[in-house]
Amino acid sequence: MCTWSNSKPPKWATYLSKFVNVSTHSSQYKGWVFTVDPVSASIVLVTFPDASPPRVQVVLGHQVASVEVLQDDGSHGNASRLASVFSSSGGGGGVALVTPEELQQRRASMRRWIERHHIPVTEDGELLRVAGVLTISAPYGAEDCSSSNEIILSRVQSLLHSNPELK
Repeated sequence: MCTWSNSKPPKWATYLSKFVNVSTHSSQYKGWVFTVDPVSASIVLVTFPDASPPRVQVVLGHQVASVEVLQDDGSHGNASRLASVFSSSGGGGGVALVTPEELQQRRASMRRWIERHHIPVTEDGELLRVAGVLTISAPYGAEDCSSSNEIILSRVQSLLHSNPELK
């Protein structure tokens, strides 16, 4: 039987921006999946309580018994909403809200920069897929890249750090 922590990033990516119920051996957690750590298989969940700031929970990968999708928000706005929770303001140290238009501009800028360097890139909803082995999620910075290949990850991140439009 395939357990959560033995799964691979492509499987985990299918849960991004979906409202899930994560069952562990002793508890259950509900929230929107922001990301899954590729090393530890830990899940970062975000909830948006009424009239309160967003709440972030990390469920450690080795504790996960099962993950059930409760809601698959078909709109791409949810990924933007999740990304805005973790976007830092320029030098203020706090959390800044990024509009969907700003995220779209960042995604387009990132895609142009990658294409300018003759690397194949496609858009898959809110994600950019680079050469079929790396994904870039909102808010589209070098730190938003994920790949199971550390060499490719490092090289693409280095390339993205050299983009003057993203600084």
